[in-house]
Amino acid sequence: MTEPHILIVDDARDIREPLGAYLKAQGHRVSLAADAAAGRAAVQDGAIDLVVLDVMMPGENGLSLCRWLTARGGPPVILLTAMADEADRIVGLELGADDYVVKPFNPRELLARIRAVLRRVPGQPAASGDGPVIFAGWRYDPAARTVSRHGAEPISLTTAEVRLLSALVERPGQILTRDQLLDITQGREAKAYDRAIDNQVSRLRRKLEDDPKQPAIIVTEWGGGYRLAPTVTPDETP
Repeated sequence: MTEPHILIVDDARDIREPLGAYLKAQGHRVSLAADAAAGRAAVQDGAIDLVVLDVMMPGENGLSLCRWLTARGGPPVILLTAMADEADRIVGLELGADDYVVKPFNPRELLARIRAVLRRVPGQPAASGDGPVIFAGWRYDPAARTVSRHGAEPISLTTAEVRLLSALVERPGQILTRDQLLDITQGREAKAYDRAIDNQVSRLRRKLEDDPKQPAIIVTEWGGGYRLAPTVTPDETP
């Protein structure tokens, strides 16, 4: 079966079930979960292509589940948030969520967001077409969604981090503005949150930089954007 498999995690039955029925009618496979524990089990049991995740749930909340999903390199996440919960939206993006939709929402809008995210991650990890590369002592493998140093365990990257790092690696030395990075990594199908790129850069720096407060790999160009400073070479290891 090639239809995208969407997991909806929401404790509100009057949202979860109608939304599931709508997405099925639009050609998606759908699994439903009423809480974070059931959502976690569904991800472990089946191939999930995208998770629609409510932030406010009793017990373990959606942000906790989002953290778990991104830490294990799980499927992309679209958060469902309340209008007033701007802090939750910011935290969710910092944790690696790919997008968010504010409740109450139009199912057609959510469907457009889902399709936009799936286009960016079409069943395979977002990747540079040239395979693994080396920069600043790091080996970046976009297909495996990892970065690693010689003799050390690979570090997993989230979907958003892979998109951003690929954009920078493919353009070493080039200054990319925030708007350019948003266009490259997210497209314009969805409304981009203006701090999304800054948050993603901060997460990448924590994984790549010896001193994230004084970055030497992903350099800030004040008034310009960001630039990958080191030289990038193909990994020719057999």
